[in-house]
Amino acid sequence: MRITGYRTLTTIQEWGRPVGDANGVFADGKVPVPIVVVETDEGLTGVGIGPHVEIERIFAAIDGEDPRAVTTLYDRMLRHTFKAGHAGPVFGTIGALDTALWDIKAQAAGQPLWRLLGGRDRRVPAYASGLDIGLTDDELVSTYTRYAGHGLRAAKLKGGLDIEQDRRRLNLVKEVLSEAGHGLRPGLMLDVNEAWTRKQAVRHVCELERTLDLIWIEEPVRRWDAEGLAAVGRGVRASVATGENLTGLEQYRPLIAAGAVDVVQTSAIGGVTHFLRVSALAHAYDLPVSPIGNSPLGLLHAATSVPNHLTSELQNLWPPVGVSADLHVEDGAFVLGDSPGLGLRVDEQRIRAVDRHQAPAVDGPNVRPEQAGRRLLAATDDVLPAAGFPLARAATPAHNSNQVSPTGRH
Repeated sequence: MRITGYRTLTTIQEWGRPVGDANGVFADGKVPVPIVVVETDEGLTGVGIGPHVEIERIFAAIDGEDPRAVTTLYDRMLRHTFKAGHAGPVFGTIGALDTALWDIKAQAAGQPLWRLLGGRDRRVPAYASGLDIGLTDDELVSTYTRYAGHGLRAAKLKGGLDIEQDRRRLNLVKEVLSEAGHGLRPGLMLDVNEAWTRKQAVRHVCELERTLDLIWIEEPVRRWDAEGLAAVGRGVRASVATGENLTGLEQYRPLIAAGAVDVVQTSAIGGVTHFLRVSALAHAYDLPVSPIGNSPLGLLHAATSVPNHLTSELQNLWPPVGVSADLHVEDGAFVLGDSPGLGLRVDEQRIRAVDRHQAPAVDGPNVRPEQAGRRLLAATDDVLPAAGFPLARAATPAHNSNQVSPTGRH
Protein backbone atom coordinates (compact mmCIF):
# COMPACT_ATOMS: atom_id res chain seq x y z
CA MET A 1 0.00 0.00 0.00
CA ARG A 2 1.28 3.47 -0.89
CA ILE A 3 0.25 7.02 -0.09
CA THR A 4 -0.75 8.77 -3.30
CA GLY A 5 -2.18 12.16 -2.34
CA TYR A 6 -4.32 14.26 -0.04
CA ARG A 7 -7.34 16.52 -0.07
CA THR A 8 -8.09 19.44 2.23
CA LEU A 9 -11.49 20.58 3.39
CA THR A 10 -12.81 23.17 5.81
CA THR A 11 -16.15 22.79 7.53
CA ILE A 12 -17.58 24.56 10.56
CA GLN A 13 -18.63 23.67 14.07
CA GLU A 14 -22.01 25.29 14.70
CA TRP A 15 -22.39 25.85 18.42
CA GLY A 16 -25.59 27.88 18.17
CA ARG A 17 -24.32 30.25 20.86
CA PRO A 18 -21.25 32.38 21.62
CA VAL A 19 -18.09 30.41 22.39
CA GLY A 20 -14.75 31.60 23.68
CA ASP A 21 -12.46 32.29 26.61
CA ALA A 22 -10.69 35.11 28.46
CA ASN A 23 -9.00 36.17 25.22
CA GLY A 24 -12.22 36.68 23.25
CA VAL A 25 -15.45 35.19 21.94
CA PHE A 26 -16.83 34.06 18.59
CA ALA A 27 -20.22 35.74 18.81
CA ASP A 28 -21.98 33.68 16.15
CA GLY A 29 -20.69 30.35 17.47
CA LYS A 30 -19.36 29.29 14.08
CA VAL A 31 -15.83 27.95 14.32
CA PRO A 32 -13.86 26.76 11.26
CA VAL A 33 -12.76 23.12 11.34
CA PRO A 34 -10.00 22.15 8.86
CA ILE A 35 -9.80 18.53 7.68
CA VAL A 36 -7.15 16.52 5.82
CA VAL A 37 -8.01 13.37 3.83
CA VAL A 38 -5.03 11.16 2.90
CA GLU A 39 -5.40 8.88 -0.16
CA THR A 40 -3.78 5.51 -0.97
CA ASP A 41 -3.39 3.36 -4.06
CA GLU A 42 -5.62 0.68 -2.53
CA GLY A 43 -8.62 2.98 -2.16
CA LEU A 44 -8.38 3.41 1.61
CA THR A 45 -8.51 7.00 2.85
CA GLY A 46 -7.72 8.37 6.28
CA VAL A 47 -9.17 11.45 7.96
CA GLY A 48 -7.36 13.88 10.22
CA ILE A 49 -8.85 17.00 11.80
CA GLY A 50 -6.32 19.82 11.93
CA PRO A 51 -4.74 22.69 9.99
CA HIS A 52 -3.30 22.65 6.47
CA VAL A 53 -0.41 25.05 7.06
CA GLU A 54 2.71 24.12 5.03
CA ILE A 55 1.01 20.89 4.03
CA GLU A 56 2.70 20.57 0.64
CA ARG A 57 6.15 20.65 2.22
CA ILE A 58 5.16 18.28 5.03
CA PHE A 59 3.28 15.84 2.78
CA ALA A 60 6.45 15.36 0.73
CA ALA A 61 7.84 13.42 3.71
CA ILE A 62 5.17 10.73 3.39
CA ASP A 63 4.28 10.79 -0.31
CA GLY A 64 4.71 7.33 -1.83
CA GLU A 65 5.33 5.68 1.54
CA ASP A 66 3.45 2.79 3.12
CA PRO A 67 0.94 4.51 5.45
CA ARG A 68 1.14 1.71 7.98
CA ALA A 69 4.65 2.84 9.03
CA VAL A 70 3.00 5.58 11.04
CA THR A 71 5.50 6.35 13.78
CA THR A 72 8.53 6.48 11.48
CA LEU A 73 6.57 8.65 9.04
CA TYR A 74 5.78 10.97 11.94
CA ASP A 75 9.49 11.43 12.54
CA ARG A 76 10.05 12.01 8.81
CA MET A 77 7.52 14.84 8.93
CA LEU A 78 9.33 16.38 11.90
CA ARG A 79 12.62 16.21 10.02
CA HIS A 80 11.07 17.96 7.02
CA THR A 81 10.42 20.99 9.25
CA PHE A 82 13.90 20.90 10.80
CA LYS A 83 15.14 24.34 9.76
CA ALA A 84 12.00 26.42 10.26
CA GLY A 85 10.78 24.39 13.24
CA HIS A 86 7.60 22.44 13.84
CA ALA A 87 5.83 24.67 16.38
CA GLY A 88 2.39 26.22 16.10
CA PRO A 89 0.00 25.32 13.30
CA VAL A 90 2.77 23.45 11.45
CA PHE A 91 2.72 20.95 14.31
CA GLY A 92 -1.04 20.73 13.88
CA THR A 93 -0.61 19.86 10.20
CA ILE A 94 1.80 17.07 11.14
CA GLY A 95 -0.71 15.87 13.72
CA ALA A 96 -3.60 15.88 11.23
CA LEU A 97 -1.61 13.81 8.74
CA ASP A 98 -0.44 11.48 11.52
CA THR A 99 -4.03 10.90 12.67
CA ALA A 100 -5.11 10.16 9.08
CA LEU A 101 -2.32 7.57 8.79
CA TRP A 102 -3.43 5.85 11.99
CA ASP A 103 -6.95 5.80 10.55
CA ILE A 104 -5.66 4.03 7.42
CA LYS A 105 -3.53 1.59 9.41
CA ALA A 106 -6.47 0.50 11.56
CA GLN A 107 -8.80 0.23 8.54
CA ALA A 108 -6.24 -1.96 6.76
CA ALA A 109 -6.19 -4.20 9.83
CA GLY A 110 -10.00 -4.29 9.92
CA GLN A 111 -10.07 -3.02 13.51
CA PRO A 112 -11.18 0.12 15.32
CA LEU A 113 -8.13 2.16 16.23
CA TRP A 114 -8.74 1.74 19.95
CA ARG A 115 -8.46 -2.02 19.55
CA LEU A 116 -5.40 -1.83 17.29
CA LEU A 117 -3.59 0.35 19.84
CA GLY A 118 -4.24 -2.18 22.59
CA GLY A 119 -7.26 -0.69 24.32
CA ARG A 120 -9.41 -3.05 26.39
CA ASP A 121 -12.31 -0.77 27.31
CA ARG A 122 -14.08 1.33 24.67
CA ARG A 123 -15.34 3.78 27.32
CA VAL A 124 -13.34 6.98 27.81
CA PRO A 125 -14.19 9.06 30.92
CA ALA A 126 -15.15 12.63 30.03
CA TYR A 127 -15.73 16.06 31.53
CA ALA A 128 -17.91 18.85 30.15
CA SER A 129 -16.28 21.94 28.67
CA GLY A 130 -18.58 24.52 27.10
CA LEU A 131 -16.14 27.29 26.04
CA ASP A 132 -18.69 29.27 27.98
CA ILE A 133 -17.28 32.65 29.00
CA GLY A 134 -19.69 34.57 26.73
CA LEU A 135 -22.85 33.01 28.21
CA THR A 136 -25.32 34.64 30.56
CA ASP A 137 -26.04 32.84 33.82
CA ASP A 138 -29.26 31.36 32.43
CA GLU A 139 -27.47 30.17 29.28
CA LEU A 140 -24.72 28.68 31.40
CA VAL A 141 -27.19 26.67 33.48
CA SER A 142 -29.03 25.50 30.37
CA THR A 143 -25.79 24.42 28.68
CA TYR A 144 -24.52 22.37 31.61
CA THR A 145 -27.94 20.88 32.22
CA ARG A 146 -27.61 19.31 28.76
CA TYR A 147 -24.18 17.97 29.63
CA ALA A 148 -25.53 16.59 32.89
CA GLY A 149 -28.26 14.79 30.94
CA HIS A 150 -25.48 12.70 29.37
CA GLY A 151 -24.10 11.72 32.76
CA LEU A 152 -21.31 14.31 32.96
CA ARG A 153 -20.45 15.03 36.59
CA ALA A 154 -17.31 17.14 36.10
CA ALA A 155 -17.03 20.45 34.27
CA LYS A 156 -14.40 22.96 33.22
CA LEU A 157 -15.44 26.59 32.94
CA LYS A 158 -13.69 29.45 31.18
CA GLY A 159 -12.81 32.42 33.35
CA GLY A 160 -10.02 34.52 34.75
CA LEU A 161 -11.27 38.08 34.31
CA ASP A 162 -13.25 38.56 37.52
CA ILE A 163 -13.05 36.60 40.79
CA GLU A 164 -16.65 37.10 41.86
CA GLN A 165 -18.00 36.29 38.42
CA ASP A 166 -15.93 33.08 38.35
CA ARG A 167 -17.17 32.15 41.83
CA ARG A 168 -20.80 32.73 40.87
CA ARG A 169 -20.55 30.77 37.63
CA LEU A 170 -18.69 27.86 39.21
CA ASN A 171 -21.33 27.65 41.92
CA LEU A 172 -24.14 27.66 39.34
CA VAL A 173 -22.58 24.73 37.49
CA LYS A 174 -21.82 22.99 40.77
CA GLU A 175 -25.53 23.14 41.64
CA VAL A 176 -26.55 21.77 38.23
CA LEU A 177 -24.14 18.81 38.41
CA SER A 178 -24.84 18.13 42.08
CA GLU A 179 -28.59 17.99 41.48
CA ALA A 180 -28.13 15.68 38.49
CA GLY A 181 -25.84 13.48 40.58
CA HIS A 182 -28.35 13.35 43.47
CA GLY A 183 -26.12 15.28 45.81
CA LEU A 184 -22.79 13.70 44.90
CA ARG A 185 -19.93 16.20 44.87
CA PRO A 186 -19.17 17.24 41.28
CA GLY A 187 -15.74 18.00 39.86
CA LEU A 188 -14.91 21.60 38.92
CA MET A 189 -12.02 23.03 36.90
CA LEU A 190 -11.21 26.56 35.71
CA ASP A 191 -9.37 27.43 32.49
CA VAL A 192 -7.98 30.95 32.07
CA ASN A 193 -5.99 30.46 28.84
CA GLU A 194 -2.77 32.17 29.98
CA ALA A 195 -4.54 35.33 31.15
CA TRP A 196 -2.60 35.94 34.40
CA THR A 197 0.77 36.74 35.93
CA ARG A 198 2.06 34.41 38.64
CA LYS A 199 0.84 36.57 41.52
CA GLN A 200 -2.52 37.18 39.86
CA ALA A 201 -2.96 33.43 39.49
CA VAL A 202 -2.25 32.61 43.13
CA ARG A 203 -4.41 35.48 44.41
CA HIS A 204 -7.35 34.62 42.15
CA VAL A 205 -7.32 30.86 42.78
CA CYS A 206 -6.74 31.17 46.54
CA GLU A 207 -9.73 33.48 46.78
CA LEU A 208 -11.91 30.98 44.89
CA GLU A 209 -10.62 28.15 47.07
CA ARG A 210 -12.00 29.81 50.20
CA THR A 211 -15.42 28.48 49.16
CA LEU A 212 -14.79 26.08 46.26
CA ASP A 213 -12.80 22.93 45.65
CA LEU A 214 -11.11 23.00 42.24
CA ILE A 215 -9.62 19.88 40.68
CA TRP A 216 -7.31 21.93 38.50
CA ILE A 217 -6.49 25.38 37.25
CA GLU A 218 -5.61 25.31 33.55
CA GLU A 219 -2.96 27.45 31.85
CA PRO A 220 -2.79 30.03 34.68
CA VAL A 221 0.32 31.69 33.19
CA ARG A 222 2.17 31.49 29.88
CA ARG A 223 2.57 27.97 28.51
CA TRP A 224 6.40 28.03 28.52
CA ASP A 225 6.84 29.54 32.01
CA ALA A 226 8.04 26.49 33.93
CA GLU A 227 9.12 28.52 36.96
CA GLY A 228 5.84 30.44 37.00
CA LEU A 229 3.67 27.36 36.66
CA ALA A 230 5.60 25.70 39.48
CA ALA A 231 5.12 28.80 41.66
CA VAL A 232 1.38 28.71 41.03
CA GLY A 233 1.31 25.02 41.88
CA ARG A 234 3.01 25.68 45.22
CA GLY A 235 0.66 28.55 46.02
CA VAL A 236 -2.73 26.87 45.46
CA ARG A 237 -4.45 23.63 46.42
CA ALA A 238 -5.68 22.85 42.91
CA SER A 239 -3.54 20.92 40.45
CA VAL A 240 -1.97 22.84 37.57
CA ALA A 241 -2.97 21.57 34.12
CA THR A 242 -1.22 22.63 30.93
CA GLY A 243 0.14 21.35 27.64
CA GLU A 244 -2.50 21.84 24.95
CA ASN A 245 -0.37 24.48 23.22
CA LEU A 246 2.97 22.72 23.61
CA THR A 247 4.53 21.08 20.56
CA GLY A 248 7.01 18.24 20.85
CA LEU A 249 8.51 16.45 23.83
CA GLU A 250 11.22 19.09 24.05
CA GLN A 251 8.63 21.61 25.31
CA TYR A 252 7.28 19.26 27.99
CA ARG A 253 10.63 18.26 29.48
CA PRO A 254 11.44 21.55 31.25
CA LEU A 255 7.93 21.78 32.73
CA ILE A 256 8.00 18.26 34.07
CA ALA A 257 11.57 18.65 35.35
CA ALA A 258 10.54 21.81 37.24
CA GLY A 259 7.50 20.15 38.83
CA ALA A 260 5.42 22.73 36.97
CA VAL A 261 2.57 20.51 35.77
CA ASP A 262 0.26 18.13 37.64
CA VAL A 263 -2.10 17.19 34.79
CA VAL A 264 -0.36 16.83 31.42
CA GLN A 265 -2.51 17.87 28.48
CA THR A 266 -2.16 17.46 24.72
CA SER A 267 -4.26 18.99 21.98
CA ALA A 268 -6.36 16.84 19.66
CA ILE A 269 -4.69 18.36 16.63
CA GLY A 270 -1.25 17.33 17.92
CA GLY A 271 -1.94 13.85 16.61
CA VAL A 272 -2.00 10.31 17.96
CA THR A 273 1.75 9.63 17.93
CA HIS A 274 2.44 12.85 19.84
CA PHE A 275 -0.16 11.93 22.46
CA LEU A 276 1.29 8.43 22.91
CA ARG A 277 4.80 9.80 23.38
CA VAL A 278 3.74 12.52 25.80
CA SER A 279 1.73 9.96 27.76
CA ALA A 280 4.78 7.71 28.10
CA LEU A 281 6.89 10.65 29.28
CA ALA A 282 4.25 11.69 31.82
CA HIS A 283 3.82 8.11 33.00
CA ALA A 284 7.53 7.95 33.82
CA TYR A 285 6.86 10.75 36.32
CA ASP A 286 3.57 9.29 37.62
CA LEU A 287 1.60 12.13 36.04
CA PRO A 288 -1.88 11.76 34.51
CA VAL A 289 -2.73 12.87 30.97
CA SER A 290 -5.87 14.52 29.65
CA PRO A 291 -6.59 15.21 25.94
CA ILE A 292 -7.91 18.61 24.90
CA GLY A 293 -9.88 19.56 21.80
CA ASN A 294 -13.16 20.07 20.03
CA SER A 295 -12.95 16.88 17.96
CA PRO A 296 -10.45 14.67 19.80
CA LEU A 297 -11.47 11.41 18.12
CA GLY A 298 -7.97 10.12 17.47
CA LEU A 299 -6.90 10.85 21.02
CA LEU A 300 -10.00 9.17 22.43
CA HIS A 301 -8.94 5.94 20.71
CA ALA A 302 -5.38 6.40 21.95
CA ALA A 303 -6.53 7.18 25.49
CA THR A 304 -7.90 3.65 25.86
CA SER A 305 -4.37 2.25 25.54
CA VAL A 306 -2.38 4.37 28.01
CA PRO A 307 -2.26 3.59 31.75
CA ASN A 308 -2.29 7.22 32.95
CA HIS A 309 -5.32 8.66 31.13
CA LEU A 310 -7.41 10.68 33.58
CA THR A 311 -10.29 12.19 31.61
CA SER A 312 -10.95 13.66 28.16
CA GLU A 313 -12.54 16.98 27.27
CA LEU A 314 -16.07 16.86 25.85
CA GLN A 315 -16.86 20.15 24.19
CA ASN A 316 -19.71 19.95 21.72
CA LEU A 317 -22.32 17.19 21.87
CA TRP A 318 -22.56 17.01 18.09
CA PRO A 319 -19.88 16.85 15.36
CA PRO A 320 -18.94 19.52 12.80
CA VAL A 321 -21.12 19.99 9.70
CA GLY A 322 -20.69 17.08 7.29
CA VAL A 323 -18.83 14.90 9.79
CA SER A 324 -20.14 11.77 11.52
CA ALA A 325 -18.42 9.59 14.08
CA ASP A 326 -19.00 6.08 15.39
CA LEU A 327 -19.26 7.00 19.05
CA HIS A 328 -21.79 8.27 21.54
CA VAL A 329 -21.82 9.77 25.02
CA GLU A 330 -23.52 8.08 27.96
CA ASP A 331 -23.00 7.86 31.73
CA GLY A 332 -20.29 10.48 31.63
CA ALA A 333 -18.09 8.79 29.04
CA PHE A 334 -17.36 8.67 25.34
CA VAL A 335 -18.26 5.21 24.04
CA LEU A 336 -16.28 4.24 20.93
CA GLY A 337 -17.75 1.99 18.25
CA ASP A 338 -16.45 -0.96 16.24
CA SER A 339 -16.02 0.68 12.82
CA PRO A 340 -12.53 0.04 11.41
CA GLY A 341 -10.17 2.97 11.87
CA LEU A 342 -11.36 6.12 13.58
CA GLY A 343 -14.97 5.53 12.64
CA LEU A 344 -14.95 9.05 11.23
CA ARG A 345 -16.78 9.81 7.98
CA VAL A 346 -16.96 13.06 6.04
CA ASP A 347 -19.63 14.16 3.58
CA GLU A 348 -17.44 16.21 1.24
CA GLN A 349 -20.34 17.44 -0.85
CA ARG A 350 -22.10 18.83 2.20
CA ILE A 351 -18.90 20.38 3.51
CA ARG A 352 -18.20 22.13 0.21
CA ALA A 353 -21.68 23.63 0.39
CA VAL A 354 -20.91 25.28 3.74
CA ASP A 355 -21.11 29.06 3.51
CA ARG A 356 -17.72 30.38 4.58
CA HIS A 357 -17.71 33.62 2.58
CA GLN A 358 -17.20 35.95 5.51
CA ALA A 359 -14.58 38.53 6.34
CA PRO A 360 -11.70 36.99 8.33
CA ALA A 361 -12.00 37.41 12.09
CA VAL A 362 -9.71 40.07 13.52
CA ASP A 363 -10.36 39.23 17.16
CA GLY A 364 -11.59 36.32 19.25
CA PRO A 365 -10.11 33.55 21.42
CA ASN A 366 -7.16 32.99 19.07
CA VAL A 367 -5.94 36.60 19.47
CA ARG A 368 -4.24 37.52 22.75
CA PRO A 369 -5.66 40.80 24.13
CA GLU A 370 -3.28 43.70 24.58
CA GLN A 371 -4.06 43.88 28.32
CA ALA A 372 -3.73 40.17 29.05
CA GLY A 373 -1.72 39.73 32.24
CA ARG A 374 -1.74 43.51 32.84
CA ARG A 375 -5.29 44.18 34.04
CA LEU A 376 -5.27 46.09 37.31
CA LEU A 377 -8.99 45.60 37.94
CA ALA A 378 -11.56 43.01 36.90
CA ALA A 379 -12.87 43.30 33.33
CA THR A 380 -16.26 45.03 33.35
CA ASP A 381 -18.99 45.82 30.87
CA ASP A 382 -17.72 49.36 30.40
CA VAL A 383 -14.34 47.99 29.33
CA LEU A 384 -15.36 45.06 27.17
CA PRO A 385 -18.65 44.50 25.30
CA ALA A 386 -21.23 41.74 25.69
CA ALA A 387 -20.90 40.23 29.16
CA GLY A 388 -17.45 41.76 29.52
CA PHE A 389 -15.71 39.92 26.71
CA PRO A 390 -14.52 40.86 23.20
CA LEU A 391 -16.68 39.37 20.48
CA ALA A 392 -15.67 38.25 17.01
CA ARG A 393 -17.17 36.26 14.20
CA ALA A 394 -15.53 32.97 13.32
CA ALA A 395 -14.52 32.98 9.71
CA THR A 396 -12.40 31.19 7.13
CA PRO A 397 -10.69 33.15 4.36
CA ALA A 398 -12.66 32.40 1.23
CA HIS A 399 -9.75 32.69 -1.19
CA ASN A 400 -7.78 29.61 -0.04
CA SER A 401 -9.09 26.76 2.06
CA ASN A 402 -5.54 25.66 2.85
CA GLN A 403 -4.79 28.82 4.82
CA VAL A 404 -6.84 28.41 7.98
CA SER A 405 -6.17 28.86 11.64
CA PRO A 406 -5.98 25.66 13.68
CA THR A 407 -9.04 24.79 15.75
CA GLY A 408 -9.57 22.45 18.67
CA ARG A 409 -7.38 24.48 21.04
CA HIS A 410 -9.47 26.83 23.15
